[in-house]
Amino acid sequence: MTTGALDGIRVIELGTLISGPFASRLLGDMGAEVIKVELPNTPDPLRTWGQAELDGHHFFWTVHARNKKAVTLDLRKETGRALFLDLVAQSDIIVENFRPGTLEKWDLGYEVLRERNKGIILVRVSGYGQTGPDAGKAGYASVAEASSGLRHMNGFPGGPPPRLALSLGDSLAGMFAAQGALAALYRRTVTGEGQIVDTALTESCLAVQESTIPDYDVGGVVRGPSGTRLEGIAPSNIYQSANGSWVVIAANQDTVFRRLCAAMGSPELATDERFVNHVARGRNQDELDKIIGDWAATRQPEEIIDTLSRAGVISGPINTVAEVVRDPQLRARGMIADHFDERIGRNVKGPGVVPVLSESPGTIRNAGPARPGQHNDEVYGGLLGRSAQELEALRSEGVL
Repeated sequence: MTTGALDGIRVIELGTLISGPFASRLLGDMGAEVIKVELPNTPDPLRTWGQAELDGHHFFWTVHARNKKAVTLDLRKETGRALFLDLVAQSDIIVENFRPGTLEKWDLGYEVLRERNKGIILVRVSGYGQTGPDAGKAGYASVAEASSGLRHMNGFPGGPPPRLALSLGDSLAGMFAAQGALAALYRRTVTGEGQIVDTALTESCLAVQESTIPDYDVGGVVRGPSGTRLEGIAPSNIYQSANGSWVVIAANQDTVFRRLCAAMGSPELATDERFVNHVARGRNQDELDKIIGDWAATRQPEEIIDTLSRAGVISGPINTVAEVVRDPQLRARGMIADHFDERIGRNVKGPGVVPVLSESPGTIRNAGPARPGQHNDEVYGGLLGRSAQELEALRSEGVL
C-alpha cells in the first residue's frame, strides 16, 4: 500500500477563508496530517460559503477542508497558548493567514514557536507580505489581483477590468505558500532547522505575469486587456462554430501553424509573408483571425476539434462546469472525485488531487470535518495526553 509523499508530516492550520487554508489543503492532499484550528463558537466562514445549498449546508467547505481534522482553541488565552505550544512541539508546519503582527500580539511570534521546536516551519500568507510599508494593511484577493497589475490585463479593450468569478489571488498565494513549505521541509532535512515562509497575495499575482515587467522596462509597453486573445500571439483565440458555440484554436508556434493551414485546406497560408512566422502573424492578427473564423463558422464544433486534433493542432471546447464534470479525460485521470460529506450523508464531487505522483499519490481521505472541534478529544487527548477532566475544564473556561 502506498502512502502519501508527506505522510508523517503534521500541519497546524490557523486563520480562515481561503489562501492559508488552501495551502494546507494542498499539503493534506499529499498525505500530511492537517489540524485546523477554529475559535470556540466562531466557525470558519467557509463553512457557509458556496452557491449551492442542500439542507442548509454549503459546499465550498467540502473541498477546501478535505483531509483535515478540526479542533477549537482560543489562542488569546494563556491556557490556550500553552496548549498550542504543546501542539507546536509535535508538529512540522504552521500555516497562518492573519494580518502581520497578529501572532506576535498573542505572544506567539516565530521566536517563541522556535523555542519549543527549532524545526518548526511557519508559513505566513498575507496581503502584502510581512515587511514593507504596506505590511500592516489587510488584503483580499480582489485587491491583490488589482494592485499587482493582473486585473488590468483582464477584460476587453476600452472596457472596465472585470474579475474572474473566483478568488484567483487566494489560490495562487496558497500554491506558492505550499511550494515554500516543501522547500523549507527539504532544507530542514539538511540543517534540522525551520524557517519562515513569507507569501503575499500581491506578489503571487505578480509572479505569474510572464514578460509584463521586462516589456515595460525595456520598451515602455503597458500590457492591457485583449479580450479573447493575447496581442501579438497568433493564432490563439476563440472562434464561433456553425451551431453558435465557441472553440479555442491555438497554433501560434510555427510548426503548429503549418499543420493548421494544412488542416484547413490552405497550406499556402504558411508561406504567406503576412503569416510566415510568429512576429508576422502578431502584426497581422486581425486578418488571420478572420480567415480562421470564416473556416470555423461553417463547421460543427466536434468536426473542428476532431479535424485539428488529428492534425496535431491544439484546440478544444469552452466547457461549462456541467461539461467538465462529464469530461472523459478528467474522469479517467481521477480529477472528478467523490468526497463523502457526512453533513448530508452522501458523496459530493469535487476536483481531484494535483499533481499525480507515481509512487506516493495524494488521496482524498475525508470531505472536511462536519463540525468545529470534532477532533478535540483525538488531538488534545490522544496526541497531547490531556485527560477527559482537563479537557472538560478547558471547555468550561472557553479555551476549547
